[in-house]
Amino acid sequence: MPVSRWSKRTDVVRGNRYDARWDQLARSGQNIHGEADFVDSYGPRSVLDAGCGTGRVAIELDRRNIDVVGVDLDETMLQTAREKAPDLNWVSGDLATIELDQTFDVAVLAGNVMIFVFPGSEKAVLSNVASHLTPRGVVIAGFEVNADGIGLVEYDSLMFEIGLQPAGRWSTWQRQPYQGQGYAVSAHRRPANLGRSLIHGESGE
Repeated sequence: MPVSRWSKRTDVVRGNRYDARWDQLARSGQNIHGEADFVDSYGPRSVLDAGCGTGRVAIELDRRNIDVVGVDLDETMLQTAREKAPDLNWVSGDLATIELDQTFDVAVLAGNVMIFVFPGSEKAVLSNVASHLTPRGVVIAGFEVNADGIGLVEYDSLMFEIGLQPAGRWSTWQRQPYQGQGYAVSAHRRPANLGRSLIHGESGE
């Protein structure tokens, strides 16, 4: 099984225990669907929830009649997702290599996915996720930038290398301006004329 920073963490809760925190926040009256609200604002018909965890974002998007597929490497998290929404498409796999027979208007990497992937695999993850986009599709990622992981300069550089263009950055899923805070939500868009092979770095020659 591939190893990621997430799989090596022993200080995080998983599965139903992970969900309990969000359930408590919802009961207190807080909106726990900021990521879904953000994604929904792009008007997508289809969404790839890359690093879906227990499915909180994917399930809410499905409730809004958006076609969604959730992918994660952590079977404990996926088991909870399947228990909550057995009719949704939950796929176990590595974001760096998985191939889905579908393209998506939006791919979202919420929940600090980019700082939990295997060190050195960041470009492969972003390239593979982006290869599943429709023309003019958008990759949206939210992650801590002060953590032991990828920073924004490197992230933007990788996006440039795989041919995606910046389409906005905020400090929260509620679109508060980004002014150097420790968390960033970034959107990058696939140019309409950029083919799948070029995103993977292939010349086609």
